[in-house]
Amino acid sequence: MEANIMRSLMGCTSFTPSVLIQKGAIIPRRCIYHLCLRTAVSAHGSSSDAAMVIDKQKVAVDILHEIRTEVSRMKESIGMVPGLAVLHVGDTKLSTPYWAPCGFVGIRSFEVHLAEDTTEEKTLECVSSFNDDPCVHGILVELPLPTHMDEHKILNAVSIEKDKGFHPLNIGLLAMRGREPFFLPQTPKACIELLHRNNIEIKGKRAVVIGRSNTFGIPAALLLQREDATVTIIHSKTKNPQDITRQADIIISAVGKPNMVRGSWIKPGAIIVDVGISFVRDRTAPDGFRWVGDICYEEACEVASAIITDVGGDGLLESDMLLSNILTSAKRIHKFL
Repeated sequence: MEANIMRSLMGCTSFTPSVLIQKGAIIPRRCIYHLCLRTAVSAHGSSSDAAMVIDKQKVAVDILHEIRTEVSRMKESIGMVPGLAVLHVGDTKLSTPYWAPCGFVGIRSFEVHLAEDTTEEKTLECVSSFNDDPCVHGILVELPLPTHMDEHKILNAVSIEKDKGFHPLNIGLLAMRGREPFFLPQTPKACIELLHRNNIEIKGKRAVVIGRSNTFGIPAALLLQREDATVTIIHSKTKNPQDITRQADIIISAVGKPNMVRGSWIKPGAIIVDVGISFVRDRTAPDGFRWVGDICYEEACEVASAIITDVGGDGLLESDMLLSNILTSAKRIHKFL
């Protein structure tokens, strides 16, 4: 049976591991691993580049199975499973379908779809009901919200114990030594997880984060600081950014500017984490476009020792981090070790 699945997968060009899981496919772990490996190599061509290209999708699949094991252990021990509530308001066709990965690991999902013209008061009532529901351990409000709603007001209404990591109090706790936030923002958490799982030392290293957004740059810098790195943030007003990046042992970029970081910006042997995604026209691509990161990949390969690209591109690793947060919340609430 496994051989038949492998033949089917390896002849398929339109399915990535994230698509398979979102479609609810339950396939052997070994098959997923080989598909991940093929996807990682085909994304950038030959594996003979100077820099090691880290396979983020294999890490994502490993994490997914670890979460599944822990959820099963929790259910068997105390009869409880984590729960994720997702609130959609208006047209959210492009949002990630979380019900499938939740089903794969055993997490319950509660999805509510409200009409575009729903009042802000009604939306807040829905958030409040999730806050009070003991079966819900994490709440995700899909963005963007309709223009007549105060986005900050809605997001801040989510209980800090069930927020996905961007509540002001969570970010405040993240910034303070000796304090632990309830959740860690998904994409920054994914970057740190990738570094850890590939035995890349962070402690004592010089790290540069390019970008200072509330959703990535700031929390990524704070997480690196917690790992005892010496951190510098580069932003649009930074003068001579290339002089700063050339001193960095680790560069993490998430600004969405195609090929902004050239090979000349990188210190030999540095670790590169490219979170930025831009789509540029390419007549040779099937749909006329291809994705490009912030880092000039071809040039970086000649200088860096390891590269992680497209961290949030397919959504699989980010989804893993969300589910990991939900599991952590459920363990904390139910005092399950």
